[in-house]
Formats: sequence, structure tokens, C-alpha cells
Amino acid sequence: MMNRNLTNPGVQTLFVSKEQSNCPLIPDIVRFGKKFKDLGLLDDTTAAVVSLKYGKRLLINGSSSNIGDIQIDDILEIVDYNPTKNIILAIGSKNPYIETPVHWLIHHARDDVNAVVHLNSKKLAERLAKKLPTTEKEEPPGTFELAKEVLKVLRTSKNLVIKNSGVLFVGNSLKEAEDSALITLRESL
Repeated sequence: MMNRNLTNPGVQTLFVSKEQSNCPLIPDIVRFGKKFKDLGLLDDTTAAVVSLKYGKRLLINGSSSNIGDIQIDDILEIVDYNPTKNIILAIGSKNPYIETPVHWLIHHARDDVNAVVHLNSKKLAERLAKKLPTTEKEEPPGTFELAKEVLKVLRTSKNLVIKNSGVLFVGNSLKEAEDSALITLRESL
């Protein structure tokens, strides 16, 4: 996995419970991780963040989890996020990824987005920059400013490059986002 801070020091996380979430969608994220590992599509420098909307909540893999080896207890259930105070309310035992606020804001700004696949890789971003729309500005990870940049591009595309950072795929379902990612990654090899 890349050498970068995967937690967001500007965000305070309050755990409602340290127990594992019982959400029935959690196995879908585990299946996704194993599939991408088995296909060999993610190298050791790529950090993958997968999130699913669950009612008004969000499921997302924790910061210490390698998506290819993810387990059920690596998944967090985000109960709420307050962007003004930068506070996350979570269920689970892991710390949230730095990009959790961006995922929360995407899911809550777009009713048609129920799944986000976010691959953090500068190399992948450079390789796909001419094939996919790209955010205009480079913004720090996990920030409200980055969320605004991403949402601008999501007005016209479900797949995008986050400038000098990585690639993001959204869908109405995890299958839709996963299929877009698979097709795009295979075409870029």
C-alpha cells in the first residue's frame, strides 16, 4: 500500500459503538476486494476505498485495510458526518479513511449514487487523465474543497480522474461502479 497518511487529522471521529456493523451489504465490499485482488488489477501502491450508501448511512472500508485482503470487521458504518464541525459518527473498530468525508458528501449530494469506488494512485491518474474527465483543481484529500471539485465533474460523468491523486467510479449499485472500473482499468493496460 502507498506511503501516505490514510487517516484525516482534521476530522474528529466519535465511535457510537466499536462493535462490527450488522449491515447486510458488508459482504459486497469484501467480495469486491477479493475480486480485484484475484484479477491483479491493483498494485501495492494503490489504496482503494469503497463505499456504499445504506439508507442515510454509509459503509466504507477502514484506513488500515488493504482492499484485497479486507475482512468484515474492516468495514465501518458511518452514521453521520457534520462537514461544518468536521465530525464523523461511526460504528466499527477501524479509523475512517482520509477520503470518508468526500464519499459522504458524494452519496448525500447525489440520489443516483449508491456506490463509490475510489482508487488512490498517481500513476493510474496520469494514465487515465486523457481518457476520463479530470477535476480542474488539485485539492487536499478528504476536504470539502475536493468534494466540490469531484461533484462538479460528476454532473456529466460517472467516472473521473482526481487531479494528481487517483480515479473515482460511481454507480447506482456496486456492480455498476465495479463494472465501470473493470472496463476502464482493463482498457488502460
